[in-house]
Amino acid sequence: MNLSIIIVSWNVKDKLRDNLTALTRSKTDFEYEIIVVDNNSEDGSAEMVKKEFPQVHLLANDINLGLSKAWNIALKQINGKYALVFNPDMVVRADTLQKMYDWMENNKQANVAGCKLVDEQGELLKHVRCFPGFVDQLAIVLKLPHIFKNILKKYLREDFDYTKAARVDSIRGSFFMINMESVQELKLFRNSTLPYFDERYFLWFEEVDYCKQIKKAGGEVWYTPACECVDLVGASFKQVSRGITQRYMQDSQLKYFKKWHPAWQWFILKLVWPIGKFMAIIGEKVGLKSKAKT
Repeated sequence: MNLSIIIVSWNVKDKLRDNLTALTRSKTDFEYEIIVVDNNSEDGSAEMVKKEFPQVHLLANDINLGLSKAWNIALKQINGKYALVFNPDMVVRADTLQKMYDWMENNKQANVAGCKLVDEQGELLKHVRCFPGFVDQLAIVLKLPHIFKNILKKYLREDFDYTKAARVDSIRGSFFMINMESVQELKLFRNSTLPYFDERYFLWFEEVDYCKQIKKAGGEVWYTPACECVDLVGASFKQVSRGITQRYMQDSQLKYFKKWHPAWQWFILKLVWPIGKFMAIIGEKVGLKSKAKT
């Protein structure tokens, strides 16, 4: 199998249908498979896949396992040369898969790569990031980007040229292609979970952690404009209250810092989170909107 496309879905039946329809219409000269891991959706997503897309492999979980565990369930079953971890609220162009596959074949140095992402209007979505640092994550917790637009300029790679392929720290997990063969050949290190995701993360930071592991193992993460994909951004998130998403964010951020950063940075972030939550409540009441996309 040349490519295994893995989609973890949770209560986004209509978006998932659009996603699968576009994927099945892809024009390729290689073999690929589609695997949907349904995280106990209550909107009939699993039934829709069974009925309308019998060629898709469906793995239905009895509970919501989060992203990392659900991705790993599929990753441990595939034999594909490449794996595309793919969000359910994405829509490929007819040539997206072929162009991305060709680019990966011609760029063996890329253990992981992502492509150009655009919104429904065709506007560029800037998704290349530096690895999270203490200062930028502290600013995010304290909601400082709501006031100071440029405070995250370095972290958000505002200077990044999306017209050129480049080696980067991390890319968005909505379109995340893994060279399974090359990742399995990287050097091992303590606490490595490669070629799988670290299951400590339920939501958020899982793809950043994966990119961090790739770098520590001596590998490379790349962005390429070789192809384009529409990203509808956060369809599943919109179903969850801000309080719950903040809880997921806090949990994953602290786990990331406990794993990769000095203990004092984890400790300070843990201390300031209650302040950040309080500021979020105040911000909602006064209608304050962030001036920076995090």
